[in-house]
Amino acid sequence: MEPFTYPDLPHVRRHRPLGYADADSYRPWLRDEFAFRCVFCLVREQWENPVGRFAVDHLQPQTRYPELAAVYHNLLYVCTSCNAVKGHQEVADPTQTLLSTTVVVQDDGTLVATTPAAAELLELLHLNYRTLCQRRQLLMAAVRVFREREPELYRRWMGFPDDLPDLSRLRPPGGNSRPEGVAQSCLARRERGELPATY
Repeated sequence: MEPFTYPDLPHVRRHRPLGYADADSYRPWLRDEFAFRCVFCLVREQWENPVGRFAVDHLQPQTRYPELAAVYHNLLYVCTSCNAVKGHQEVADPTQTLLSTTVVVQDDGTLVATTPAAAELLELLHLNYRTLCQRRQLLMAAVRVFREREPELYRRWMGFPDDLPDLSRLRPPGGNSRPEGVAQSCLARRERGELPATY
């Protein structure tokens, strides 16, 4: 299990809360939806102080599409670095574009795209800046050492955060048009003993 392996398949959203007045109110849903990591660079909450380091981002910029400013399917969970670089740019949906078949991480931390859409997204977000590649290489090396010599540290670095949101307690103002997703949330799966120790 490598820390920077993108998903095998395009993401299909399992949650659809409705009616919050602002984008940040969707944060607990988005944390769960996107596995507590940035959808662009795959940095995990477990590797950062999540307070102030992760943001709710608009796929379609709210400056151009104000009607989508608080619409769940237009929101992403991202690190603040990727959020700052993306800014108000319109980009391809990373949940459909950045996949294990379209982006491969090299041993030196460089991301190699195999499709034009993925290459464009990597370029727009500057994901192959030298310092980012060096940090990625360092994190991959640390994870390998943890896996081989420190299994508890490996579990903590590659596992889910302790503070999984309890989506069953949340009551979106407009309801939830995919209530079955709550049963597939990370907390619900952990309570049933189905959540893997690492991912």
